[in-house]
Amino acid sequence: MKVLLIIPAYNEEKNILKTCKKIEEHSKKYDYIIINDGSKDKTGDICKKNKLPCINLIHNLGIGGAVQTGYKYAYENDYDIAIQFDGDGQHDIRYVDTLIKPIELGQTDFVIGSRFVKKLSKFKSTGVRRMGINLISFFIKIFTGRKIHDTTSGFRAVNKKIIKEFSMNYPTEYPEPVSTTTLLKMGYRVDEVPVEMNEREAGVSSIRAWKNIYYMINVILSICIVSIRRYK
Repeated sequence: MKVLLIIPAYNEEKNILKTCKKIEEHSKKYDYIIINDGSKDKTGDICKKNKLPCINLIHNLGIGGAVQTGYKYAYENDYDIAIQFDGDGQHDIRYVDTLIKPIELGQTDFVIGSRFVKKLSKFKSTGVRRMGINLISFFIKIFTGRKIHDTTSGFRAVNKKIIKEFSMNYPTEYPEPVSTTTLLKMGYRVDEVPVEMNEREAGVSSIRAWKNIYYMINVILSICIVSIRRYK
């Protein structure tokens, strides 16, 4: 199967080259594409200098827009599996095979790399963030009947059907929990597998501490909205 790693990157000049080297050193069987989301630092220059496969967005679209660009690329280039893979070093390339195996076997459509299903990962984010993840998990279960443990994990793999779906429709706000809820409501098979994650080595997370309450209120409202839509 053709497998693509989609790497959204915004101001990741201190991380992006190291992330790509780890991918290449681990295996040559995965393709990857960096989506440089209008970075204001030297992310684009580093990609160009080192001849890294990269799509440079003129404006910052945010994580949702950047990832959807990657899915469009995957769809147009006929990939069988696409994986979201952070450019900040948090995701561990050694777990990609674990992530895609259920899809390769035809057991599921969408796989989330989870820090919590078997608690392999030493890095689990802050206590406040974990409380937020649990609250989001509670609401997803209310509306879909499924418990998702790591609701904000960006380490996710999808099959060809979902590549097409996400290339056309992908949430720009709170993409991980909202897209997961949408897929569950549409009847897709969703699973979690245990993975280890690393703490960000440099740079700044897209979710700041002062945004947490605002983030939580709006992500829950978004889950409610997508849950009451009618899906074919």
